[in-house]
Amino acid sequence: MNRVLIVVFFGILFGNPLLAQISPGELAEVHSHLEGISNCTKCHHLGEKVLNENCLACHTEIKSRVDQQKGFHASSEVRGKECFTCHNDHHGRKFEIIRFDKDKFDHKLAGFELIGKHAKKECKDCHKPEFITDQKIKEKKRTYLGLNSACLTCHEDYHQNTLSKKCEDCHNNELFKPAPKFDHKKAKFQLLGKHQTVDCLKCHKVETKNDKKYQAFAGLKFSNCVNCHIDVHKNKFGQNCTDCHSEESFHTIKGISNFDHNKTDYKLEEKHIIVACKSCHKADLTAPLKFAKCTDCHKDYHNNQFTKQGISPDCSECHSIKGFKETSYTIDKHNAGNFKLEGAHVATPCFECHKKQEKWSFREIGIRCNDCHQDIHKDKINTKFYPEAECKNCHVVDSWKKVNFDHSKTKFELLGAHQKQNCKACHFPKDNTGKEQQRFSGVETACVNCHADKHYNQFEANGTTDCKRCHKFDNWKITTFDHNKTRFVLDGNHKNVACNKCHKEKQIEQTTFVQYKLKDFKCETCHR
Repeated sequence: MNRVLIVVFFGILFGNPLLAQISPGELAEVHSHLEGISNCTKCHHLGEKVLNENCLACHTEIKSRVDQQKGFHASSEVRGKECFTCHNDHHGRKFEIIRFDKDKFDHKLAGFELIGKHAKKECKDCHKPEFITDQKIKEKKRTYLGLNSACLTCHEDYHQNTLSKKCEDCHNNELFKPAPKFDHKKAKFQLLGKHQTVDCLKCHKVETKNDKKYQAFAGLKFSNCVNCHIDVHKNKFGQNCTDCHSEESFHTIKGISNFDHNKTDYKLEEKHIIVACKSCHKADLTAPLKFAKCTDCHKDYHNNQFTKQGISPDCSECHSIKGFKETSYTIDKHNAGNFKLEGAHVATPCFECHKKQEKWSFREIGIRCNDCHQDIHKDKINTKFYPEAECKNCHVVDSWKKVNFDHSKTKFELLGAHQKQNCKACHFPKDNTGKEQQRFSGVETACVNCHADKHYNQFEANGTTDCKRCHKFDNWKITTFDHNKTRFVLDGNHKNVACNKCHKEKQIEQTTFVQYKLKDFKCETCHR
């Protein structure tokens, strides 16, 4: 502190030349009003650096945003930094304190991510005085402050204050038209039937309001059909059109002059409700009709496939008046027939078997597996294991991957680790191109046909190596090998010698293996 007082004293004593030496340089234009040694402490702590609290004491608009944890200065990119690390001064009047690469600036850090059409805008398109509501910020010569994320800050309210100010409820950042996020189901008037296909402009007309084009979306009358539709009956049947008509079509009549069809012997329910009167009453509305059976009105779609002894069952045994697409034919009914649904067949859709062509078929479509499934084992498996090419000899209906085959009936019984192997490992080997090759007949059973001989043919006898002499099927570990049955019996201290002291690794060409077959057993071969 004493140093500062001495400097101030000499500054006063000798005048401005010394002041120029004390100052690091001329202040920028925006801070020029702070020139002079008496103003130093407005930014600097006495004899030390510039303090953030001093900066924010003047730049209250920044402090307000930081306090609210909003904007770029509250982001992870800036939080915790000293102001002067980005905005230092004393570099001259023309120095730009605010400087950054606009092209590389991540606008998301400012609290408003630029997406859609916003990403293609120039900074100056949005950051301009007319979009700033704060008068103090608006008076700044250049600033990126003062905007908020509300759409109507920058965009004109086309709806002229008749709808919510949250434009994003209906629009997105790509285009104002159409409004992809608008859901008419949330409106007071639900679009049902034919209303769903009516062009918006038919109801929401474009007009001029306040000398501007305006499309009305609010305040429309819809309490009655006649608010939009002309009453062709000229009020003969009252204003409640829905007594006879529905939103599906004006030509679909629900009733004629409040006629209640349910008072007849045939009650209109489900799909029959929307059937046009003339579809049934083709000649005279008062003429009696047959209706005891479905086929009195409907053709037999199945072409007598279910007819027995000249009698065709009624459609209602499988279908209901909710629609022909739905069926009440149960799995229990199916199981009472020639083909019982079990396993994976229970989950198979009906059309997979009964509609392989244009028409549904329910008779003589096959009951054997290969009537529907391709026989991939044809000519690949010996017929004694595959009689009549019946898949169920090995597979189960739960899943093709499950195999119920007794391998002990073959020449190779599965023991130990072999029981855990997938069938494909041996019976579907891959060729050089990686393609699977099916192989069941003629599979070799010698160990070396599947496993590599790590002993370099040392134990080969009569052209083959029998791994079972030392190894078991549970794992490759040797548990039964008895060295005393070899030509060299281990006795004395030899019992305690580690195997690798005598049986060392050897390499022939590119193959490395442990040599177990030794040429001789003279003492001097190992002992020097």
